[in-house]
Amino acid sequence: MNNIQFQRKYSAATSPVYGTQLSPAGKKQQVSESRNSAFAQALQTNLQKNAGAQLTFSKHAIQRMDSRKIEVSPALAARIGGAVQKADSKGVKEALILSGSTAFIVHVPSRTVVTTMDSGEMKENIFTHIDGAVIL
Repeated sequence: MNNIQFQRKYSAATSPVYGTQLSPAGKKQQVSESRNSAFAQALQTNLQKNAGAQLTFSKHAIQRMDSRKIEVSPALAARIGGAVQKADSKGVKEALILSGSTAFIVHVPSRTVVTTMDSGEMKENIFTHIDGAVIL
């Protein structure tokens, strides 16, 4: 008989709506397996995509890209990320990465693109504060 009373008390704490439970304060809390699984899938996808080196762009680099109309496609970003990994394996700290007529200066330890230049800004052909270059 105690077992039946326990079940009644337990079932009274849950709402008859599937996936909804009452909190100790009496408010409903939605427990959605589909939301949790969707979140878990999105998290897993993001972790797999960002495995290894995650490339970031500094505020300055983004401003330069906007003002110089430099577009970075996901494919180019992946190639730059690969170049950063190669530079890191060689011990480079500040890298110049050349892709066609566009140059990217990257702080390798933080995997951050510090600035970008197009062919117009590279006329002087002088790059300072770098210790390695990768040509894509």
